[in-house]
Amino acid sequence: MKTITLPSGKTVPALGQGTWKMGEIPSRRRDEIAALQLGMDLGLTLIDTAEMYGDGDAEELIREAIGHRRDEAYYVSKVYPFNASRRGTIEACERSLRRLGTDRIDLYLLHWPGSIPLDETFEAFQKLQADGKILDYGVSNFDTRGMQRCYAANGGDRIATNQILYNLVRRGVEWDLLPWQRQHGIPVMAYSPIEHSPDEQFGFLDDPTLEAVAHRHDATPAQIALAWLLHQQDVIVIPKAGRPEHVRENARAADIELTSQDLSELDEAFPPPFGPTPLDMR
Repeated sequence: MKTITLPSGKTVPALGQGTWKMGEIPSRRRDEIAALQLGMDLGLTLIDTAEMYGDGDAEELIREAIGHRRDEAYYVSKVYPFNASRRGTIEACERSLRRLGTDRIDLYLLHWPGSIPLDETFEAFQKLQADGKILDYGVSNFDTRGMQRCYAANGGDRIATNQILYNLVRRGVEWDLLPWQRQHGIPVMAYSPIEHSPDEQFGFLDDPTLEAVAHRHDATPAQIALAWLLHQQDVIVIPKAGRPEHVRENARAADIELTSQDLSELDEAFPPPFGPTPLDMR
């Protein structure tokens, strides 16, 4: 499994597991737990969640699924922007810790930009870090200008990642955000790597070029889309998978080595940006 090194020196798998919308429907719970457990077995030990996901239901699902294997896992969670005051961040983190059934969160993120000053949020992050309740901190859904503000804030030079929407059809971040983050040694964490919904996937996963590349590798179009992201420099990919068979499919993407021909064809079918593009969010 390819790994990515965070600014703190911590090494994490480049392919993890997302949990958006998981833990909310009782009839799916058994499959979702089995999926998370299988992911752990396959090396997808980075598990991403947030207090927003089902108002904590996803965090509780993770606790049930991972249990005694907590030390093998790498937990990422997020605080709502409206909870991100100094006191609010600490209280939100405590709630997430209880739901996750753990004494620390490996990486704690501000979920998206809000009205509370970044200095205040980062002060809370540093307090939690000093107390051993989080190990690293970062942000999510910040564009280039937002990252510049983060970096100028007190403690902003210790940001471990920026989690953003990034995939083959949403490449706008390649114009300025990804180069800026690489210049500052901050990896990207890509969510919705094969888009967010069946409607969005229609026309993407059915693209003839994507299908042709998949055929050459005896793979699915979704696996090629994941492999393309994993090929990028300093990118962590966190697809959601609510069923074990889906986890196996995702894990196999890590073994696909795209050729220069594959990459050239994908660039032609899904061209990089030709200028500044507003940051996509979900």
